[in-house]
Amino acid sequence: MLLTPHARSPRRLKAAALLASAVSVCLVAASAPAAPLGVGDRLFPHLGNPGYDVASYDLSFTYPGSNSKPLQAVTTIDAWTTTELDRINLDFAHGKVESVEVDGEPAAFTGAGEDLVVTPEEPLPDGSWMRITVKHTSDPVSGEDREGGWVRTTDGLAMANQADAAHLVFPCNDHPSDKAMFTIRVTAPNGYTAVANGLPTGVDRVAGETTWTYRTQHPMATELAQVSIGRSTVLHRTGPHGLPIRDVVPTKHREALEPWLEKTPDQISWMEGKVGRYPFETYGLLMADADTGFELETQTLSLFERDLFTEPAYPKWYVESIMVHELAHQWFGDSVSPRNWSDLWLNEGHATWYEALYAEEKADKPMETRMKAAYGASDRWRAAGGPPAAPKAPNPGQKISIFRPNVYDGAALILYALREEIGRPSFEDLERAWVSRHEDGVATTADFVALAQEISGRDLGGFFQDWLYGEKTPPMPGHPDWKSAAPSGAAAK
Repeated sequence: MLLTPHARSPRRLKAAALLASAVSVCLVAASAPAAPLGVGDRLFPHLGNPGYDVASYDLSFTYPGSNSKPLQAVTTIDAWTTTELDRINLDFAHGKVESVEVDGEPAAFTGAGEDLVVTPEEPLPDGSWMRITVKHTSDPVSGEDREGGWVRTTDGLAMANQADAAHLVFPCNDHPSDKAMFTIRVTAPNGYTAVANGLPTGVDRVAGETTWTYRTQHPMATELAQVSIGRSTVLHRTGPHGLPIRDVVPTKHREALEPWLEKTPDQISWMEGKVGRYPFETYGLLMADADTGFELETQTLSLFERDLFTEPAYPKWYVESIMVHELAHQWFGDSVSPRNWSDLWLNEGHATWYEALYAEEKADKPMETRMKAAYGASDRWRAAGGPPAAPKAPNPGQKISIFRPNVYDGAALILYALREEIGRPSFEDLERAWVSRHEDGVATTADFVALAQEISGRDLGGFFQDWLYGEKTPPMPGHPDWKSAAPSGAAAK
């Protein structure tokens, strides 16, 4: 996610221990009243659910022709149990549940906070395969205290599920540590076009409706799901190695947006030159007629506000660098997803890094100038948002407020310091090894530190401890003259 200038609002041991703790809560709670659970995420305590591992989602939405009315939906979840379960917690809110089945048999259900708690007729043994089918509505009108989920555009809908809003759209295990395959079906009145993550597998027309089906070829976190429904045109082109690229644009703006869209193949080639082959089956831009205040790296189909490309106040180089920011996320954040939301700096820091590197190489905007400015503000960012790898919790009612400067330029600053510390060749080897070793998986800050030490052949424990977790910004290697302004009311360094 990248906030735009006019934004209105800003299975390693540890993970296994957290999961074991959460599972014990699940088992103790089995005879108690239904309660919301979580996988132990520090920033979102009730997000995700213990006791099972999702293999796939099958989502079906029926759009009524109005973006202010609920969609009829069916969500089917295939998963493995990782402990004996007599209750199954799913994340779900902002929709009406009509029925639930577990392995084809009706199951009791109730709500608890933002959890849907399902009780099958018989407990599910550890290591068993289960299928949960939920018939429900999916409401595009969110409450004033909620952000994300369905985004209403001028002619339909799109999704923005980061960081914890996918469960406003469909029942799920809404945490990036549990990635799964997705099949998405959308039925809409003729005249609308629906596009979703992955590649199309069929289009069926019956009477006055059309159903589109899409399927991913790589696992995906729930926060990266995307569905576009609108009076849109889908434009096709070919990227490196024959990669299919499809862009979704409002039909009436097609000609104005084409000069921007044709830049994508070269941008993908540029990124491949830095970190290796593009990791998914397709890519493209969804240019939505919506005022979101951000751009979003939804997997294989990044969400952009159309105004970013048509507002003359934005310089050409800036717009192109933002395109690269969301493209870079396909490697950093999408293919390699965070184990916990405290690992967000790995997503946003890398996307900001390649955004800035692209601007340096293509528009003569020096990286050093940007990083020196970031260094000057870093102490203030750390005071306001916490150290990059230990960010402060989101503000009440503003879940996307974890997306603060400390995890953007503040995190890219860490990568700059690392490059200065270990040298450019080792740094570039590290970047390629990171996305290759953890492709289609999840990884932690500790994983990144361990790999950096392996690639560089150096003990970097002290370096990373200071840069990732320090309240104050450490001295910049190679630039002892750089200074960081103290937060208001604090003494200068």
